[in-house]
Amino acid sequence: MKLAKRILLWSLSAILVFAVGVILYNASWFDAPHGDGHIKLIAHRGVHQTFSKEGVENDTCTADRIYPPTHNLIENTLPSMAEAFRTGAEVVELDVHLTPDKQFAVVHDWSVECRTNGEGVTEQLEMSYLKTLDLGYGYTADGGKTFPLRGKGAGMMPTLPDVLTQFPNKQFLINFKSRRPEEGEALAALIAGHPEWRNAIWASYGGAEPTAKSIELIPDLRGYTGRSMMDCIIAYETTGWTGVVPKPCRNTIVVVPSNLTWAVWGWPHKFTKRMETAGSSVILLGPFERGDVGTRGIDSIEELKQVPKKFAGYVWTNRVELIGPALENQGR
Repeated sequence: MKLAKRILLWSLSAILVFAVGVILYNASWFDAPHGDGHIKLIAHRGVHQTFSKEGVENDTCTADRIYPPTHNLIENTLPSMAEAFRTGAEVVELDVHLTPDKQFAVVHDWSVECRTNGEGVTEQLEMSYLKTLDLGYGYTADGGKTFPLRGKGAGMMPTLPDVLTQFPNKQFLINFKSRRPEEGEALAALIAGHPEWRNAIWASYGGAEPTAKSIELIPDLRGYTGRSMMDCIIAYETTGWTGVVPKPCRNTIVVVPSNLTWAVWGWPHKFTKRMETAGSSVILLGPFERGDVGTRGIDSIEELKQVPKKFAGYVWTNRVELIGPALENQGR
């Protein structure tokens, strides 16, 4: 019995020593921050009208639930992108739909009734028609009593070439809104015809099929889908404690919600350095909650405290006009 107890005690001690060793090996306490020390922001939809996220799903109309406007900028338009870059964005996220005339319309919604004065499914409408719509038509903060942006977005829906021509030296995260592989093929053809725009396409994400096709056809393009995100997270949680970056996390975009960083081996500096060495970039999202569709960002001064000092990844935000100047004031 005494021998059995000793063996059990030795086993438990060995397990404890091993566990402590793993924790210390993956701790960032002694790791110096790397990179240039400046936080890189991804502006979701540029500078846009924010809205209540309660009950929001992928197909929810968000124009009829906005907060009272503090500016006249409208998502996915050239002025909103210009302001995003001016206030600190490194990358602007934008949404695309491939129209029947093989143009990439830069707009979020699956159909145009929500925020415009038009009708129909976006990807079934000619670009010449989409260009006539008022993008500010449907915005209301008081249940339809007033429409403060009506008339302010007339004719402002850009094509992707419009964006890349306007901002040739900036970078964009392309969100495919459909699941049609031909959208990935069309993006590859666009870049093949205009190689000067290749560096402007930072990454792609969204619909699995077009994202995968764009990564396949565009040299060195990185991207991610909901499935690839989960594959990376599961693989890294299983084996990342060894310091080895698993295949699903290599040469891709790795997304981490701010309230789940405690579960990430080596967070923050050791983790971002591992991913960087494996050819991947890290995006820090806002806190994940049940029902979240993956667009929560670091959107308040309070949430900004969750971003590690000298964080070497990217930070997703829906309020770049707030977060960018705040980081600048902090010297970050």
